[in-house]
Amino acid sequence: MKKKHPYIDLPDYAFWSRSVGKVAVEDIDPVVFSPKFIKREHRIATAGSCFAQHLARRLSLIGYNYYISEDISPVFGDAVAKEQGYRVFSARYGNIYTARQLLQLFKRAYGTITPEDDHWNTKHVYVDPLRPTVQPGGYKTLSELRGDREHHLKCVREMFEGLDVFIFTLGLTESWISTVDGIVYPICPGVSDGVFNPDKHKFHNFTYDEILSDMREFIDLLRGVNPLSRVILTVSPVPLAATKEKQHVLVATTYSKSVLRVVCETISQEYKDIYYFPSYEIVTGQHAAGAYYASNLRDIAEIGVDHVMRVFSRHFLASSSQEAAPIVKTNDSDFRIRQASEAFVEVECDEQLLEG
Repeated sequence: MKKKHPYIDLPDYAFWSRSVGKVAVEDIDPVVFSPKFIKREHRIATAGSCFAQHLARRLSLIGYNYYISEDISPVFGDAVAKEQGYRVFSARYGNIYTARQLLQLFKRAYGTITPEDDHWNTKHVYVDPLRPTVQPGGYKTLSELRGDREHHLKCVREMFEGLDVFIFTLGLTESWISTVDGIVYPICPGVSDGVFNPDKHKFHNFTYDEILSDMREFIDLLRGVNPLSRVILTVSPVPLAATKEKQHVLVATTYSKSVLRVVCETISQEYKDIYYFPSYEIVTGQHAAGAYYASNLRDIAEIGVDHVMRVFSRHFLASSSQEAAPIVKTNDSDFRIRQASEAFVEVECDEQLLEG
């Protein structure tokens, strides 16, 4: 007699052996719902941590409309643009590691908050505390900094109001905050520029409730200026470069990514037209056995990005023939180190500066 229980008729993706354990590495696909709503003409904007840059680069390569609201003159090539902080994300805001940063960016763009920490004056140049690495060498004058900031925030408003799809990659829970007004810095003051002051700068590790509240508020604000916008959330698979918690960095990384992952799940279930894309699971899952990381176990190898984009294209792009190169199969026990695609593409990552 055939057994009857709730698991009998579940689809293959519900079972580890059928969808992971006995599936070729390159065929692992953890997405079970295919909205396929992104058309080539849609304006796709990105923000977030280092990993978000891979998505932007690949979408451009396959002919999709990667939305750049703040750009340098076309006479400059991509190398110069990247050095100057352009074309890395949709606007020149640099890495946005936390949900609070994203929320505050929106509020600054629309003038509802103005940070007290207006500028840093170090090495005879001026630096924007909230974009400390986008202007190599800093600004020569304070008026130049403020003028560029005004233009930048105008471009951010244009981005939020003009985008069709917003892809945000959450990277960290750890942050450094101004004790004066609660503004979140992209990196600890004193690391790239500025001077660290324990009376003005405090460490904060955001909780689930705080991040969830920030994301809810951001989405409500975004929908207020762009009601038809759609949002795709991802969690960066890039580990923490360093932790300020009194924990091993591996433990701290697990906490951060776990909290961010749960926030994404909650948000995607609460809101219409907001989706979670499992780039984190594709790169870090047991199926890859570490092969999607470079030898430093932090940077993402190109074959990992290939796999992520192959799955993303299949489920989110309305029409795409993009097929990423499959992972090279081997029985070598040291596969992670000797993988054929050890190469990785460098991305702009402020957090890496913590290494010293």
